[in-house]
Amino acid sequence: MPLNTNYSIANSGLLSLIDRGEPEPWAEGDNIPWNEAGFSERMLAEHLSQDHDMASRRFETIDAQVRWMDEELLRGRPSRILDLGCGPGLYALRLARLGHRVLGVDFSPASIRYARERAVESGLETGAPRYELADLREAEYGGPYDLAMQIFGEINVFKPADAARILAKAAAALAPGGKILLEVHGFSLVEGLGREGPSWSASRGGLFSPAPHISLVERHWDARRSVATVRYDIIDPERASVAHYAQSVQAWTDDGYRRLLSEAGFLDIEFLPGFGTAPASPGLFVIVARRA
Repeated sequence: MPLNTNYSIANSGLLSLIDRGEPEPWAEGDNIPWNEAGFSERMLAEHLSQDHDMASRRFETIDAQVRWMDEELLRGRPSRILDLGCGPGLYALRLARLGHRVLGVDFSPASIRYARERAVESGLETGAPRYELADLREAEYGGPYDLAMQIFGEINVFKPADAARILAKAAAALAPGGKILLEVHGFSLVEGLGREGPSWSASRGGLFSPAPHISLVERHWDARRSVATVRYDIIDPERASVAHYAQSVQAWTDDGYRRLLSEAGFLDIEFLPGFGTAPASPGLFVIVARRA
């Protein structure tokens, strides 16, 4: 999922975890630290792993989803595509190989580096995808495009005002009649995330730190605003320090998604269970809409 990140390291030790109360959505950081160099490298390994579908899907699933985009959504016509939150370019490069012109935008330096390297190696020359390292809220999208896409529920990690801003910018970047493809979280999935209990684990190295650490995870559900917030506290026993991260996820109802898209300038809003016969991840679904 891509994205602006603010995070803090608390050197006051474990006492900083006591009596801090319920989190304010997005107040303790926009997201996990996608743009931090070490985290970005470790996350890239998760994107490329074929052992799970947690960061990106396995390549077989991506291949099927891209075929559906090309054959059903774009009708096999060479198109201009904007990939928002492109990660390491797993979709963008496949679409480029099918004859589409793609611009990918992401906030992770390791993912963008990897995507650019694969583009050079592709042999596509002028048809290779292009990539920009940027915050989706601040980036210039260019255009016009025939399709804007955002995969794997990324729109949900933004504050509602920022999500509206990104969608309005995407609409402005599309040619008249251009389409948007969003894969989004279902309401119950986000609520379930926020209502899960706390958990902890110990590791000799992992996504949040390459050093031995203990990970404490708290989950909170703000029923009034329909937001799940997850706190990650990474304890370094050698330094007796705590690195604190937080991620908030907005739950939208179907009517909320319709309103969000229509206010951004989209119509003919259609809800789909997945990418044709290629499924979305559990608890996610696909929305396709057309620029007004």
